[in-house]
Amino acid sequence: METIHYPLEDTLPEIGALQEIIPGVYWLRMPLPFALDHINLWLLRDCFEGREGWTIVDCGITSEVTQNAWNVIFENHLQGLPIVRVIVTHMHPDHVGLAHWLCEKWKVPLWMSMTDYLMARWLSSKEGGLNVGAMAGGGGAADHFYKHGLTNEEDLEKIRGRSDHYSNLVPKLPSRFRRVMEGEEVLIGNRHWQAISGYGHAPEHLSFACIKDQIMISGDMMLPRISTNISVYDAEPDADPLGMFLDSLSKYEPLDRKTLVLPSHGKPFQGLHFRIQQLRDHHEARLKETLDACKQPATAKDILPVLFHRKLDTHQMTFAMGEAIAHLNYLWRRGKLTRNLDQNGILRFSQA
Repeated sequence: METIHYPLEDTLPEIGALQEIIPGVYWLRMPLPFALDHINLWLLRDCFEGREGWTIVDCGITSEVTQNAWNVIFENHLQGLPIVRVIVTHMHPDHVGLAHWLCEKWKVPLWMSMTDYLMARWLSSKEGGLNVGAMAGGGGAADHFYKHGLTNEEDLEKIRGRSDHYSNLVPKLPSRFRRVMEGEEVLIGNRHWQAISGYGHAPEHLSFACIKDQIMISGDMMLPRISTNISVYDAEPDADPLGMFLDSLSKYEPLDRKTLVLPSHGKPFQGLHFRIQQLRDHHEARLKETLDACKQPATAKDILPVLFHRKLDTHQMTFAMGEAIAHLNYLWRRGKLTRNLDQNGILRFSQA
């Protein structure tokens, strides 16, 4: 019976150290100041535009701790060769946050999808940050969550106070980038990596699969233990990211069953197709729970205890609300739920 298998067993690279996965592909980890306390990054031997060196895949957040950890890598593990390129899977802060520093330090290009590059540039700007933390009634996350039942003023005030959260972790983006698109083959060293675009977790997330060597850098689209966050954000309140995510899973099915998956969180694993089915089953169960919870009119805030069985801090609350709305929107968009706006401007969902 197929299951999740961790071929590297319990080995984890220390901060500032590398672990070789296959020749020319190295794993490193950076700390994060969240409940999810680490991110996996990748360093690949490369020859880019005639320059021998290294390509970085994903960057970590902007912080002194992350910069110091990178400097240890640079001083001890580059074999005297430069960084020649930075590739980013998507626009979330732990992936793109330090791209500006890395690209400036090494005078190298940033490669990523256009949608995520533009979204990151906007959110790191003053205008984008103010929109995220806008006052209730004036747009932004506070208004978005208020409409979905989060009416506690203390919670809303905390959300308004997070207007600089993204820009603190991603203070700027390189002014130029190189666009990567679905299906493109990116030559890194002597390996061809096929770009696979995935949707739902980020606007245009990129994974990279080396078909010949049966290995894939999956970013956040395929994690071995936790389910990828799928959220509806205020800028697109009627979005169906869960439907997009579930549709995207089929893009990974043609990969060989022996494919070694290099995820952004957790350990490298095999069992890709088993994990795909696990994710489908997980969301099917959550959708059933969501539908059952709407026998009487319910808001996204009402169904948080149904989907999340733990106490949530503000950071976790924003993700949880976004994910609850995603499950409600999925069912609403498919006619399983109806949606009505009450006299207080609150959206409530009921079984159709």
